[in-house]
Amino acid sequence: MMWGLSEAPSFENQEVQANFPPRGWNSYDAFSWIISEEEFLQNAEVVSQRLLSHGYQYVVVDFLWFRKKEKGSSIYAGGFDVIDEFGRMVPDPERWPSSKGGNGFAEVAKKVHSMGLKFGIHVMRGISKQAVNANTPILDVDKGSAYEESGQQWRAKDIGMTNRPCGWMREGFMSVNTKTGAGKAFLRSLYQQYADWGVDFVKHDCVFGDDLDVDEISTVSEILKRLDHRIVYSLSPGTSATPAMAKQVSSLVNMYRVTADDWDRWDHVAAHFDVSRDFAAANMTGAVGLGGKSWPDLDMLPLGWLTDPGVNEGPHRRCNLNLDEQRTQFPFITETKKDLKRSASYFSRVLQKLKELNPLKIANSQGIRSWSANGRTGELYLSFFNLNSQETTITVRVSSLGLLNSLPVKNSTAASSTCTYNEVWSRKEFGILKETISQIQHLMVVLFVIDCKSFTRLSQ
Repeated sequence: MMWGLSEAPSFENQEVQANFPPRGWNSYDAFSWIISEEEFLQNAEVVSQRLLSHGYQYVVVDFLWFRKKEKGSSIYAGGFDVIDEFGRMVPDPERWPSSKGGNGFAEVAKKVHSMGLKFGIHVMRGISKQAVNANTPILDVDKGSAYEESGQQWRAKDIGMTNRPCGWMREGFMSVNTKTGAGKAFLRSLYQQYADWGVDFVKHDCVFGDDLDVDEISTVSEILKRLDHRIVYSLSPGTSATPAMAKQVSSLVNMYRVTADDWDRWDHVAAHFDVSRDFAAANMTGAVGLGGKSWPDLDMLPLGWLTDPGVNEGPHRRCNLNLDEQRTQFPFITETKKDLKRSASYFSRVLQKLKELNPLKIANSQGIRSWSANGRTGELYLSFFNLNSQETTITVRVSSLGLLNSLPVKNSTAASSTCTYNEVWSRKEFGILKETISQIQHLMVVLFVIDCKSFTRLSQ
């Protein structure tokens, strides 16, 4: 037993965890794994100055912040990681100088918090192969010394499951045996350290999708419940994820990836439509989660200055998506509860409109996809996505959308006659909403904002 129930903090009477989808910036698409402390804090400043007012509050260091950047080191190399005496990953002091002296990420987190933001990190499954090879002891956080049970001091080799390595980083990490007290103690020592550093968000990799490890997810979730410091819990990656799989873990976490890595390729964008439809139909959006709610996550929004997957260099090129493709990805992913990645001030006008939405449905017909949602302040949103290669005329009857059902009237036609609408990208005002909306669509996406607030006020 790791702790008594009487010792465990409770989520009761605390702020709801992830009441809305966590939004922010992640370092991976721009910096791969090589980001430094200076570069990270510079980007945090941009998020604080330009995006915090739009609801984007997290800045997250992606993977391998503990890996030394030296000759021979890469994503898949082994033996280049910085670990402490208990086999726990700590920041590479050459890239993260404030971590020297055992400070970890405490100073970085403090600076991020001073900007009004929340700080997150990427972590891998289980324990590192490097720690197992070194057979490091395991920290008992209650005693502050090596973990002992049944007269035995337990070590990394006792809990590392060499037969369950991370599928995409086999030289890096493996599962731990969570059936043992020592395995649980090791995971607790990790997350207690993250809490001590001031970490607010954890992206837990190689535990979902093709790499599903429900035992570790359940154990980590229970540990997070009992920490004094609240941490939003996100799972990755999402290759082959299904709604049925998500239902196994959604109550244990706050986010979970439902796609593979998303890059600035049109086929990646187009593939999201079916995935989003399936998870929306399964009613997984905003389900009960860890200390609050949980959300399907469509991975990153790769806009602005980027790097390439798996390389050892930072941003060196612009996004490969053309403007229409970016316009398609941006509102679609934002509206379906996505997180923003880089240079999103590029779309700040749309951000202002798409802060907190309540999705209703996603539909498709003959290469045309539609999305509809209610805004929190009474406005209504409607998007059409033309996935055909040719110009297409779209005509839709307003009453068939179900958009106006939330208004205090039964007759949607009567309601629509008092609503006005406009299109975000063109800034065109269309005036009174008619019985049908018709648009010749050569762009990939149009985004209508329907304003019925005047009618709502009159009817109350």
